[in-house]
Amino acid sequence: MDPQRRTDPIPLVQPFPQPGPQLQLAYRELDLAANGTDEQRAALGTIGDLPRPWVPATCTKPQLRAELWNWLDAVVVWLNHELVFDTIDVIPACWPQHPHLVHELAVLADLRRRAERSLISNDLEEWHRYALPTFLERMRHRIAEHCNDDHPTVWPSAGRFSRHLDDEGAIPRQRVFADDLIVTRSTMALDAGNLGSGPRLRVVDTDSGEILD
Repeated sequence: MDPQRRTDPIPLVQPFPQPGPQLQLAYRELDLAANGTDEQRAALGTIGDLPRPWVPATCTKPQLRAELWNWLDAVVVWLNHELVFDTIDVIPACWPQHPHLVHELAVLADLRRRAERSLISNDLEEWHRYALPTFLERMRHRIAEHCNDDHPTVWPSAGRFSRHLDDEGAIPRQRVFADDLIVTRSTMALDAGNLGSGPRLRVVDTDSGEILD
């Protein structure tokens, strides 16, 4: 028997990972918020407070948040296995240590889920054409070669970020903000003064449009 030949058949493709029960409940509530009756919407409470899985920070309940992380991890495994061939596009194992990847993967996973639920292929084709390639391009640009072997022990941008927060960087920004507010208040006061003077009747030359008085 050829040792290179597989003895056990395997599927050509693997299904996209499905979210857990708490995430499914969150999606159902969002669907009711968008398409439900007035009674159903009222039962949801404040619509703006509903968790949105594509914005991880809105998933504040521990069980829901844990499901989100597990789902995104399964999605990353699926992406690396099903849609990546060259190592340059592999999502690194340290992705949870990159907030930019966490934010983007949540959106990418949500878009894929929505596309697969569609009754036509347009959304899925757009996901393949736009969402996935642009995500991979941004990932390559931001990570470069920093995580090829292991996650860096020091954030490459740590120095610049610290300088952004220290007084030397913050004070000039606050001065610019303050100057903008001064101009804004002055403009508002001037506009209010003009309004306070009341309307004026003026004579207009109907032939030339020139204001005569």
